[in-house]
Amino acid sequence: MTKYSFVIFHKDVEGFLNGLQELGIMDITRKSRPVDEESRDLFEKIARCKALIRDLKAVKKDAEKESIKIDTLSNIMQPNGSEDEAVIEYDTNAFEEKRKLTAELATAKGQVMEAAPWGEFNPENLNKIKELGYTPHFYSVSEKKFDASLGEQYPMQVLNNDRGKIYFMLLSARGEEIKLSTPEAKFPENSVNLAREEVERLNKEIERNKKILIDLTSTIPVLERAQKALEERADLYLAGESSKKAAEDTLYVFEGFAPTEDDNKLEEYFNNNSEGVYYLKAMAKVEDNPPISLKNNWFNRLFEPISGMYMPPNYGEHDLTPYFAIFYMLFFGFCLGDMGYGLVILLTGIFVTLKTKGMMKSIGKLVICLGIGSIIMPAVNGVVFGLSMKDFSFIKGTAYGNFLFNDMQMFWFAIIFGLVQIVFARILNAIFTIKEKGIVPALPIIGWILLIIWCAIAYANSVSHFGVPSWFKWIGVTGAVLIFFFTSNSKNPLARFGSGLYAFYDITGVFGDTLSYIRLFGLGTSGGCLGFVVNSVGAQIGTVPYAGPVIAAIFLIACHTFVLLICCLGAFVHPMRLTFVEFYKNVGFEGGGRDYKPLAKITK
Repeated sequence: MTKYSFVIFHKDVEGFLNGLQELGIMDITRKSRPVDEESRDLFEKIARCKALIRDLKAVKKDAEKESIKIDTLSNIMQPNGSEDEAVIEYDTNAFEEKRKLTAELATAKGQVMEAAPWGEFNPENLNKIKELGYTPHFYSVSEKKFDASLGEQYPMQVLNNDRGKIYFMLLSARGEEIKLSTPEAKFPENSVNLAREEVERLNKEIERNKKILIDLTSTIPVLERAQKALEERADLYLAGESSKKAAEDTLYVFEGFAPTEDDNKLEEYFNNNSEGVYYLKAMAKVEDNPPISLKNNWFNRLFEPISGMYMPPNYGEHDLTPYFAIFYMLFFGFCLGDMGYGLVILLTGIFVTLKTKGMMKSIGKLVICLGIGSIIMPAVNGVVFGLSMKDFSFIKGTAYGNFLFNDMQMFWFAIIFGLVQIVFARILNAIFTIKEKGIVPALPIIGWILLIIWCAIAYANSVSHFGVPSWFKWIGVTGAVLIFFFTSNSKNPLARFGSGLYAFYDITGVFGDTLSYIRLFGLGTSGGCLGFVVNSVGAQIGTVPYAGPVIAAIFLIACHTFVLLICCLGAFVHPMRLTFVEFYKNVGFEGGGRDYKPLAKITK
């Protein structure tokens, strides 16, 4: 995010905000301060510093491309207030001279183009003609329309023949008129040779000015220091003396945040609508409490409404949506526990996606993902509308039929799935810590990862006796050492060991977190049991003569719909609990940020 600070005169506020609203990318808050001559002068100087820094950086970039040496102007680089003012004035004058010379060069080039067809002449000769009592008249016509017989009526001089046109001069005596159907042409003030000399002179002046500007790029640090000092003065003044001014001279001070990739759009708007508006720009910092704008791909973005039910991350903190999205999708399916219900959810999501727009369309896509997860996970134990696929004759004896888990296997599957997410969360915590703080603070987190993996595999080996290599115990020892001696950064080894020993109490938390995932098994099994009960009752109703099958069909549809709704509620809430409590805690998520809400037009 980029932080923007604006100072706007009250009469310009409405138009400025309307423009920002049209852009729809600025999250903005409002404050107000009075304005007077001093505050206005401060912000004008700040704006001048910013413009000079921008222009000098452009000059420096061009000079580096041309490999031009930059000489330091040491005589105006002294770090004090008065010299800073002198640098600002000197740099401003240099750019003013550049603008003036550029304008004069454009005019001189225009004069060359204007004078070139008339050829070279001496302005003094024209003055002598006028002193003799003659008035010169200038004409330009095509060669076909040129009448050479005019030379018999008036003194005539052909000045030039250029590109099929004749440029000539007729002289009339004092009081005599020349009546021609051809209108007189505008005669240049200077001869083309004089105009070219002026262009050459101005080019030399521009080269001289260019060298000065290149050397002035060495004053950029001075200008940056001056800008910062002026900003500090402005902040102090607006907070103090200016608060005593009259209300009718109100100056609005805005603070806003926008995504950094939109800086060019905003600066273009500010530069085109800058009258009465002064703005400062800087990269947002954590202490500024900027809003959070999440950036996810199409899949992870579908799960942002779920992460939004907790709290946004702090500015600079990682958004965990991409890391829990696939887990949530599979947890939902685990809790639902029925492939048939998953198919209904999938078809519902497809229908909503095809028939709606906007937010509902996104929800439909999320429902499709949850439906897919609700087909994948129940496929592990093969439950369809309360029926076990193990009982289907065409499934028995097949590879899939032999693969299907029983209840105890589903129980351990839930535990293992939970451990995978816990370890994954701690790995993320270690990676984030290394990036932000370095390797040493991450060592105890790595220790816990190693210890949890060792404990899980050691327990599994004690039950199943699948055998682990002898060196595997050193993974647990390494993890314990990292926890014991790196939990604290104290220089005292005993203090380190004591902190590590106390940190081992967290093993109870890891154990509790792991047991929390049993709810996946419990909810999934209960959904299948409810479906089985509905089917059993429906089968008994179906034995009633005549109306039994019809009543049974109605009963099955109604009750399975009810069970589906109950299962969906549990499948939605409990994975969210696992995400926000177990997963977020093990990643080390803090949260507490605020959502990015740009000023924008309300579309109907």
